[in-house]
Order: sequence, then structure tokens, then C-alpha cells
Amino acid sequence: MTLGAISVGFGRTGTMSLRMALNELGLGPCYHMEDVLQDMPRRVPQWNAALAGKPDWAAIFDGFHSAVDWPVAAYWRELADAYPDARIILSSRSAESWYQSISQTILAVLSDPSKWPEPQRKWLEMVHETVIERSLGGRSDKEGVMDAFNAHEAAVKATIPAARLLVHQAADGWAPLCAFLGVPIPDTPYPRSNSREEFFELLTQGGG
Repeated sequence: MTLGAISVGFGRTGTMSLRMALNELGLGPCYHMEDVLQDMPRRVPQWNAALAGKPDWAAIFDGFHSAVDWPVAAYWRELADAYPDARIILSSRSAESWYQSISQTILAVLSDPSKWPEPQRKWLEMVHETVIERSLGGRSDKEGVMDAFNAHEAAVKATIPAARLLVHQAADGWAPLCAFLGVPIPDTPYPRSNSREEFFELLTQGGG
């Protein structure tokens, strides 16, 4: 089994909706940070190994046909090389709206380690290293975070050949995504999920 599609957009760019869309289009199961949260004892060490420069992509993505969200987005170059036949999707939104979303969700959680619940601490330590250090260059201020977002999108567009890349916003819906993947457009509406309320509900459900 190999990955047929990889989304390299940062979290809070419609990645949960895209995950649901890829599942519906037959490219599931689709890997997402939720999978890490729900199986922390097995998956957190896998990503810590990736942080240490020793990823085992075959083990991480065993059983999956696609992948979105962080930690995936932090390793977009490595994964694009490791899966040369995978289609690359850059889930996107305006930098300002993205910052408003991430600042009230992911950054709000990561900003105060003293409030991290003990059962999720190792997971949150990995997420902090992946998101703040690796993806955002150690910045958590608005200017630095938005600069990192814009630089990431620019690097993806400059690196991935145009024929292999789709820049996709949730508002674009099914048509460009299905055309890019070569699959029929479903009769159902494009998925919309992972509001801020859903984000925090998901955090409380994280298990061992």
C-alpha cells in the first residue's frame, strides 16, 4: 500500500474537511493528526523519530492511502520524494483568516505547557516541536507565524511541478479536486468540518 495523495497544507486550512473528502473519493483511509491523537503510544514515537531525522514512512502510513494535516505538512519535501507518484495538494486559505483560526486553536493550546493535560503531554511536546519549531521557525507572534505560512506556500509552489500540484481551498469544493485526482464528482456536498468547537472537543477525546 502506498500514498496516492498527500496534502502539504498547514493545519487549520480545511484539512479535516479534505480528509473527509479524500475518504469519500476512495483515497481513504486518510491519515490526519486525529490518528496520532487516538493512538499516541504507537504514533508519537514514530513522529519523534521523524523529528530526529529517522522517519519510517512505511510504518507511519501503513494502512493509509492518503495523508493530510500536521505532522504530514512539516515533512512535505521528504514525503514528496518518498512517494513520487502521489498527487500533492496544498490546502490553503488567506493568511489572515488562517492566523485567526490557528491563534485561537493550536497556538492557544501550545502556548502554555503548564496547562497541558498529563495524558497528552508527550503528544503535545511532539506537536510543539513539529508545528512551532519545524514549521513556524520557532515563532509564535502574528507576524512571524504569518510569514512562515506564506513562505511555506511559496516554497511548495516553487518546488512541486505544476502538473503534480493542486492548490485547493475548501470553498473550491469538489470540482477542481476531482478533476485533479481523476475521479467523478460526488452527488453530496463538499464536507465542512473541524470548527473551533470541534477542535477542542477532539482534544478532549484523545486517548492512549
